[in-house]
This record gives sequence, C-alpha cells and structure tokens, in this order.
Amino acid sequence: MGLLDFLSDKGEQKPVEPAAKPAAGATDFFGNANNSAASGDSYTVVSGDSLSKIAKNHYGDAAKWHQIYEANKAIIGTNPDHIEVGQVLTLPSL
Repeated sequence: MGLLDFLSDKGEQKPVEPAAKPAAGATDFFGNANNSAASGDSYTVVSGDSLSKIAKNHYGDAAKWHQIYEANKAIIGTNPDHIEVGQVLTLPSL
C-alpha cells in the first residue's frame, strides 16, 4: 500500500447521520429499561465525582444530591457515598 492509496475524491461527501434515539420504553444492550428520556438527563460518573458535586453542577445546589440518589438507588445501592467511575446515572428533572 502506497502513500497515494489514502487519497480519494470522497472529501465532499456528507457525513453519516447519527442513529435516531430509541423510543421511550426501549431497552439497552443489557435489557434494562431505558427511561432516561422520560426521567431527565443522564450523567456518566468520572473520577472525583460525588452526588453532591453532580447536583451542584447540574442543579446549582449540592443539597439536591438526595434526588439523584433516589432516582438511582438500584444502580448505586445502599451507600450513596459509593458511586463508581463509569456508572450512568439518571438526573431527574426538578
């Protein structure tokens, strides 16, 4: 394969459109109900996050972490201080 093999006349083509969002009531890859569209935004936990930091950034009030916890008890578990990097949390509309 030579250097010129990468050149093509396809630079003017329109990019591929993103896939449509799944309908409400759809399931994700694992078969979990996907209610995030009806419940609010979703947020993926990153290193250094806490529920109060997420609440402060999303709602402007760190004290609203309880609403995030209540909406995500099934994911977080019984300890609201133990969230893990990569967890996708639902941020309910207030």
